[in-house]
Amino acid sequence: MRNQTPPDTAADRAPDRAPDRAADRASVSVADLVRDGLVRADHSAALDPIAAQFRIRLTPDMRAAIATDPGTDPVAAQFVPDPREALIRPEELTDPIGDHAHSPVPGLTHRYPDRVIVHVTQSCEVYCRFCFRRETVGSDGPLPAQDLDAVMAYLAATPDIFEVILTGGDPLSLSARRIGDILARLADIPHIGAVRFHTRVPVVAPGRITPTLIAALKVRPAVSMVIHTNHARELTPAACAALARLADAGVPLMSQTVLLRGVNADADTLADLFRMLVRNRVKPYYLHHCDLARGTGHFRTTIAEGQAIMAALRGRISGLAMPTYVLDIPGGFGKVPIGPGYLTQSPDGSWQVRDPKGGLHRYDDPA
Repeated sequence: MRNQTPPDTAADRAPDRAPDRAADRASVSVADLVRDGLVRADHSAALDPIAAQFRIRLTPDMRAAIATDPGTDPVAAQFVPDPREALIRPEELTDPIGDHAHSPVPGLTHRYPDRVIVHVTQSCEVYCRFCFRRETVGSDGPLPAQDLDAVMAYLAATPDIFEVILTGGDPLSLSARRIGDILARLADIPHIGAVRFHTRVPVVAPGRITPTLIAALKVRPAVSMVIHTNHARELTPAACAALARLADAGVPLMSQTVLLRGVNADADTLADLFRMLVRNRVKPYYLHHCDLARGTGHFRTTIAEGQAIMAALRGRISGLAMPTYVLDIPGGFGKVPIGPGYLTQSPDGSWQVRDPKGGLHRYDDPA
């Protein structure tokens, strides 16, 4: 076992180019949001208890991406607290995807035989108001050294594990030095063949995608990255440049989007996002139905609405730009595709196939 990683210093945590102005700092309180013109001063008292339950963090890049009235802007809706978060519906859960039910050691979720999730930190560069881990993210600091040692021991002792998914929190909120140490330890486990990062950082804090970080990603397990983004306006010129740095370094890029009422719950908005991702060498991978996290009901569509949106997308964008619409079954029972169906079987055994325009066509299977 390698020696445990020493604590990050301020220099480790900073990107190669450190911010030097107040405008370069993240908004982390209701008072900051009032100062930035994103919350009305007479509304701030109503948001204080919301912020006490789930912390605020909005990077300068995302603050600058808010282009319209914050009350209706699709970027602001994702990061600015809303009084509706206090409304808890009966079906909403503190652990909607069952992380804790499948955690053999702290910091690790083992839901599928050949892959695991490792929660390397609980910190993020932004805190999304719809987060399915909103009950746990927000704590400072990475996974404690003794817990990381236990994770590595579990991985080494479980040869069926092929892929390690680094998440949190956001794994790229860690220093490049710490990320490099984690990857080096994974590289020492022979049966680990792939490492996947799930992250918002290239979009919300693109300055963190530095040459030092990219160098740390060049290890023996194949490293890929799933970029979390929900609206084309998040893909600023700086974000696109960060994605290009990763793609040019040979890191395969995919995306994960959450279907969110008030943000992207229509075919035109999603088509714009998915095409822009493809232009930036990012394959749209998953469109998630919004999880049953507490206080997120105002974001959630029905499944039928999501299926109708996917059907509309099928007829207008390339298959390369189409993600899979999925539901994480509450309780930790796994992720399943829930897109619209195109086949129905007739009594005579033939099939009726629905085309993207809604027309029905007979198809006969071989006898």
